[in-house]
Amino acid sequence: MFLAEREIKWGFIGCGEVTEKKSGPAFSLVPGSSVVAVMSRSAERARSYAERHHIPRWYTDAQALLNDPEVNAVYIATPPSSHVTYAIMAMKSGKPVYVEKPLAATYDECIRVNRVSRETGVPCFVAYYRRYLPYFQKVKEIVESGQIGKVVGVQIRFAVPPRDLDYNRTQLPWRVQRDIAGGGYFYDLAPHQLDLLQEIFGPITRASGFCTNRAGLYDSEDTVSASFQFLDGLPGSGTWCFCAHDSARTDRIQIVGDHGQICFSVFTYEPIHLHTEHGVQELVIPNPPHVQMPLIQQVVEHLQHKSVCRMDSVSATSVNWVMDKILGKL
Repeated sequence: MFLAEREIKWGFIGCGEVTEKKSGPAFSLVPGSSVVAVMSRSAERARSYAERHHIPRWYTDAQALLNDPEVNAVYIATPPSSHVTYAIMAMKSGKPVYVEKPLAATYDECIRVNRVSRETGVPCFVAYYRRYLPYFQKVKEIVESGQIGKVVGVQIRFAVPPRDLDYNRTQLPWRVQRDIAGGGYFYDLAPHQLDLLQEIFGPITRASGFCTNRAGLYDSEDTVSASFQFLDGLPGSGTWCFCAHDSARTDRIQIVGDHGQICFSVFTYEPIHLHTEHGVQELVIPNPPHVQMPLIQQVVEHLQHKSVCRMDSVSATSVNWVMDKILGKL
């Protein structure tokens, strides 16, 4: 729409941990794409990032980056509470946006982003990159092939112990501060799981849950149980615990069919286990070193009129709706 046959020249708003390997390098490795500017509120961080990654310019003000005439697309890699502000600023500047997940800290904020994207005609994409990874595309392929028959149930199980910083009441991580993250670790990690399942089975149209804080390390929820239902009636459930003993570590999604089942992880990429009447197959599916690269390539090619990327803000909004329903925010 905007940049057909042109090089996509990215400006980064935010340069935190996610940009170091998962996403940042991919923007310069995809053909027809490069990074020309980076912004952080910390001058030291912005300068250091620009120097280490050979980016020509750095800023401490987002509007200054948006005013840079060479920047023609924007990557927002800040905590969720600022996603909506920066995304709207970029779109009103006529610059397409790629936003880290979740799209925003609330479902209502997602609606605002969608409205501005529609009014300006400027696209907004969201970093649910797992949809495009070979590991998860294999899971989808198995389901669609009918190898496990008709799917009759889905279950998410996730448990991890607290992180070291969770014990520091004076300097808690932003991911457990509800006003910054939208919730606790559930709001940070569950989006990937819920987006994947909706990519495979369609939209979740009913959801409810119970959330509580069992360890008392911070104010947001650390334990969540939920039930949900997809449009075709398929039921699902999930449990998330972020204060478990190390021996209880679990990262598993189980898809049960009437002729078998698939078990796989979302964050650790353990081998996929396919159970059928023929026995159990263990499938090892490698992913690229920069895991966001397949999606970033799709975004770049979309902006160059070479393909269509479906991972836009409208597609991402349903994840926030499900999470807000589970947490009782809607």
